[in-house]
Amino acid sequence: MENEIYQSKTTFYVLACWILAAFGGLMFGYDIGISGGVSGMDDFLIKFFPKVYERKLHAVENNYCKYDDQMLQLFTSSLYLAALVASFFASKACTVLGRKPTILMASAFFLAGAGFSAGAQNKIMLIVGRILFGIGVGFGNETVPVFLSEVAPVQHRGAVNIMFQLFVTIGILIAGLVNYGTSTMHPNGWRASLGIAAVPGLVLFFGSMILTETPSSLIERGKDTEARAALKRIRGVDEVDNEYEEIKSACEAAKTVTQPFKKLMKRSSRPPLIIGIMLQIFQQFTGINAIMFYAPVLFQTLGFKTDASLLSTIVFGIVNVASTFVSIYAVDKIGRRKLLLQACVQMFICQTAIGAILLVHLKATGSLSPALAVVVVVLVCLYVMCFAWSWGPMGWLIPSEIFPVETRTAGFAFAVSTNMFMTFLIAQAFLSMLCHMRASIFFFFSAWILAMGIFVVFLLPETKGVPIDAITERVWKVHPVWKKFMDEHGDSKSREMA
Repeated sequence: MENEIYQSKTTFYVLACWILAAFGGLMFGYDIGISGGVSGMDDFLIKFFPKVYERKLHAVENNYCKYDDQMLQLFTSSLYLAALVASFFASKACTVLGRKPTILMASAFFLAGAGFSAGAQNKIMLIVGRILFGIGVGFGNETVPVFLSEVAPVQHRGAVNIMFQLFVTIGILIAGLVNYGTSTMHPNGWRASLGIAAVPGLVLFFGSMILTETPSSLIERGKDTEARAALKRIRGVDEVDNEYEEIKSACEAAKTVTQPFKKLMKRSSRPPLIIGIMLQIFQQFTGINAIMFYAPVLFQTLGFKTDASLLSTIVFGIVNVASTFVSIYAVDKIGRRKLLLQACVQMFICQTAIGAILLVHLKATGSLSPALAVVVVVLVCLYVMCFAWSWGPMGWLIPSEIFPVETRTAGFAFAVSTNMFMTFLIAQAFLSMLCHMRASIFFFFSAWILAMGIFVVFLLPETKGVPIDAITERVWKVHPVWKKFMDEHGDSKSREMA
């Protein structure tokens, strides 16, 4: 069974399940894209952040500091703090209720967030809306990648899981288009931008009702007959005995673990836990969300007018979506590690070049020349391009496939919560960092990218083509560094059985 590829057919129903579940990513991406555009709209600033608006009007105001406001940053970042906490509740819901009901709950919270945000009359309502959005994001980001990894056939698992990130990028692009359209709808364009978030929420809400539950989740909850039927349905074939037995064997071993979070603290669980957490830290410290959250604000800082800055974000939103297709095609062919390492080189060059241009040419007042501004936009596009086929999708794919079933939802909850915490830090701190570090902020992110490359070379194993329930045996126990942790697991397990 070392290299066995189980039989499967890609049916219309299976495709529908993948796409509908991936709308959880579209919800997340829409929010990432919409908040930055709304933050730069004059009508929004006048109503909720008048001091920022007044500061923005001053032509002599420091280019790097005119948007530095903690409450404005809290508008964006509060969502991710809520998502951090929600991911642990989502982990429990995933295990006890199943993946399908948890996805349904994610959409319900997101719909409530859209209603509160669009109807906000004061900052409190605005932040409550963001928190509800955050709970929806926490539940969705915890459940959807796990769902996709569990329903995908091994030979296509990378591509199927990356649909989550693809829909994140589509959500970001749609948000850019919406912001561009609503920026001229005075005085309530921002309400339309925030309210349209209900659309992907509705699709996920009704779509989740026709999703199948994953075989792993059904077996975990003692529904073996339903699990076999679900496996046949998602594989499109009747011969599923071998795969079913492997999943069942993994789930039976998992039943001996009554406290998955406690199990995660054991030495044998450290390899996937460390990898899962570090990938989230590194993903955020590429600087991608600093650009995505505040792209319109960033381009206004560079001297673009409001409409031009929103249009620029649409351009690299398109680049983001198109480049994610590269990952879908390549991830199961050339593997995870090569994509990550190639991207480290390209992102390092782009971030360093952007930093150098701003350091030399963008002073506290004034703006870049049109030619240099275009160069910066091109560099941002090249940077977004390689992130979209590497650290973006791999940050969700790899943690969803490296944990054994007994700690899968708990381990992925740590990964999601780490991602949300780091996203919160970046969202809360970026405008202040931009004010104080100025162009040096891009060198700061470049240093992190260098560290990421070193981490991948020495510590990240390749998981391409390995069945999700065979990762421990075929990856961790043969890795030159991590196998030392797994040996103790085997010894302790023998002692427990004795």
